[in-house]
Amino acid sequence: MPNDLDDWFIREVLAVEPALMRYLRHNWRDAGEWADLRQEVYARVYDAARAGLPERAAPFVMATARNLLIDRARKSQVVAIDAYAELDDLATDELTPERHVSGRRELGVLVEALEALPPRCREVVMLRKVDGLSQREVAAEMGIAEDTVEKQIAKGMRSLADALFARGLGAGIARLERKLRKRGT
Repeated sequence: MPNDLDDWFIREVLAVEPALMRYLRHNWRDAGEWADLRQEVYARVYDAARAGLPERAAPFVMATARNLLIDRARKSQVVAIDAYAELDDLATDELTPERHVSGRRELGVLVEALEALPPRCREVVMLRKVDGLSQREVAAEMGIAEDTVEKQIAKGMRSLADALFARGLGAGIARLERKLRKRGT
C-alpha cells in the first residue's frame, strides 16, 4: 500500500522527470547511461526524503542530479595506483628526434585548441589547469561564481579532449586504458 512518502514521490518527484531528463541529456554525454542516472537520482531522492520531505521537490531533485553527475565525474578521474606503475613501462624509449618532433606537434595542437576556446573559458582553464589556482581562487580572480568556474572547466576540458582525439592524439591514452583493462586493473 502506498504511504505518504510514496504519494509525495509520485505527485512531486515524477512530475519533474521531463526537466530531469533534459538536464541529464545536456550534462552527460553517454546516452546509454541516462536511464540509470535517472534511477539513481530517484533512489537518492527517495532515501533522503525518508528523513523528511523537502519543502520544494523540483530544486531538490535537480540538486541531487547535479551532485550525482559530480560524483560520477570525480570517480571517472580516479586512477588506480597500479596505473602509475604502468607508465614506467611506457617510458622505455629514449628521447629520440622523432619523439621530440611528435611532442612539439602535439603541443602545437593543444595550443591551437586552447586558442579556439571562448575567451572566458580559456582564461578559466589557464588559471585552473596551467597556473594551478583552486576553483575558489579562479572565481575570486575573475569575479565569477564557483559554479561558473566548474562549468567553464568542464566545457573547456571537453573541447580540448575532443580536439586532441580528433587529431588522433588520444590513441596513446586509449592504448594504455586497454592494456590496464586486460590486466584487470
